[in-house]
Amino acid sequence: MKVTQSTFLKSVAAFTVAALTLTISSCSSGEDTSASSTDTENSSTQAAASPPLAPCELPADASAEEEVEGTHTGEDISVAPEIGTGYREGMTPVQTQGYAVATANPIASEAACAVLREGGTAADALVTAQFVLGLTEPQSSGLGGGGYILYYDAEANAVTAIDGRETAPVAADENYLIHVSAEDQTAPVPDARRSGRSIGVPGIVAALGQLHDSFGKTSWQDVLTTPQQLATDGFSISPRMSASIANSAEDLSHDPEAAAYFLDENGDAKAPGTLLQNPDYAETIRLISEGGPDAFYTGEIAADIVERATREVDGFTPSLMSTADLAAYTPETREALCAPYRDKIVCGMPPSSSGGVTVMETLGILNNFDLAQYPPTEVGLDGGLPNAEAVHLISEAERLAYADRDAYIGDPAFVEVPAGGVEELISDVYTGERSELIDPEHSMGQATAGLSQEPVMAALPESGTSHISIIDSYGNAASLTTSVEAAFGSFHFTRGFILNNQLTDFSAEPLDEDGEPVANRVESAKRPRSSMSPMLVFNASGDGEIADLNMVLGSPGGSLIIQYVVKTLVNIIDWDMDPQQAVSAPNFGAMNQPKTGLGSEHPLIANDSAELVSELESKGHEVNVGEQSSGLSALVKNGDTIVGGADPRREGVVLGG
Repeated sequence: MKVTQSTFLKSVAAFTVAALTLTISSCSSGEDTSASSTDTENSSTQAAASPPLAPCELPADASAEEEVEGTHTGEDISVAPEIGTGYREGMTPVQTQGYAVATANPIASEAACAVLREGGTAADALVTAQFVLGLTEPQSSGLGGGGYILYYDAEANAVTAIDGRETAPVAADENYLIHVSAEDQTAPVPDARRSGRSIGVPGIVAALGQLHDSFGKTSWQDVLTTPQQLATDGFSISPRMSASIANSAEDLSHDPEAAAYFLDENGDAKAPGTLLQNPDYAETIRLISEGGPDAFYTGEIAADIVERATREVDGFTPSLMSTADLAAYTPETREALCAPYRDKIVCGMPPSSSGGVTVMETLGILNNFDLAQYPPTEVGLDGGLPNAEAVHLISEAERLAYADRDAYIGDPAFVEVPAGGVEELISDVYTGERSELIDPEHSMGQATAGLSQEPVMAALPESGTSHISIIDSYGNAASLTTSVEAAFGSFHFTRGFILNNQLTDFSAEPLDEDGEPVANRVESAKRPRSSMSPMLVFNASGDGEIADLNMVLGSPGGSLIIQYVVKTLVNIIDWDMDPQQAVSAPNFGAMNQPKTGLGSEHPLIANDSAELVSELESKGHEVNVGEQSSGLSALVKNGDTIVGGADPRREGVVLGG
């Protein structure tokens, strides 16, 4: 595959379900999995090996059920789309010799790992992981949402991108989020998110079905057996899930089905460790297992989704979704967007996601600076304290890339990027020109979009999500970022799963201040823009070919996903961190605004960042120190060895064998 610039816990529930005993126990023999460090020059600051674990065995601390307090730093869900639940200090990398999976929940990681251990592909394990996450992490993703999949087929040495983003109903017009109808100019109630108007046609089931048809080895029925049985027998609510329910209890209480499932008899969140059974979800999976993905988009499942979204309830404006909208949904297979960074080739999603473009434009700009001369200090298991010069350069590069993203990126079926298109935004020439706009001594505060045409889109915040990273024993890899948008989506609940609020990713106002149409306005059957950034990274051959797989990574986090992914790539590629250090390290960066963020959930930022803040302020940055709830995972492959890290800010784990 030729690549050129122009072509491209404290957390977690005890896993006590008898249904998984046979599947998971098959992972208890074979080569050992151990926590270890990568072989880098700063290995003295990295993790010593932990005692060996059997393949797919959860670490002992993955069974904690202590209650945790959910914190939120404000109302801006684009910066903090979900609550924070602490920071797990001192996590060590996990090293395996054949396959690995990282998800945001231990039960999902264990179930997906079992599929890999039994000879399944990354595509097989991804299906299992998502269906389990819809049960054990419903606040972040599920069958009622959408996502973006990057898949590497090792035999073909090719990357496939599948766009499973939600779509607007055919009946939606540009005023869909601001007016009840042409005749009734009042706003949807109680607001756009909580009304039926935020609910897009879900795409993740169709996207997973398409992936499995192309790359699956284990039968569709078999990859859904564990999620179905888990829903039937029940699982223990994790501390993070319980805290998330508590944070959204009032909104969940307005939906009778959601209230009965998530809340106790007093209307409070069900406690950590509570056995939660979901027979409706089990029945939904049974129908999908027997009828394939089409069973989700036709018949009784589709009818129930539409009934819930369009239900006439006092105080709630209904959706205009129809069963025809679901029957017509089709995921889009697109050419992956790839570009060089240092000696690597980084591949991401093309539009309708803005994530791949923005990450790669940022990296292209940074290619013009030597970040290796600005390494972090105080480096240990949790990464290190960022250097002010590095934060400045990276934040300025992100401002420039976000400016272009905000101006030009949208659903390619409706929006054409001007000038040379997406390829120009990540080209050597363009990113080189953008890099010259960075003043090493002073922040630009806010950047201007750089293509010759006038910008066609306004900036818009986004929310929520989960991420899955997988490498199988055949060398294939999957990177999926998946979402119901904000925590618990629209708060509408049917058949055991949450319905998304992804249509709030559209620009609610269809016209800009000059009266011109906004490109990211609502239109019939259109996909809203996203920041989701699943990534695959490859070693590059001398002639620009993909040589071999090197990394799988991604994160939830709304509009800040781009910054989390850039931070992790720079930590690994420029500063030689192992993947656990890289994801654990402090979050920092900027959208296209004067504020430069530093994640105070990290101990180094909370306790030792005064000098860093002062240096940034001296360069004109408006520094915003606050909690950032990333959920990164990264798998790094060197030969047969895979080393992985999971974000200490959530409850995820890396497992393998």
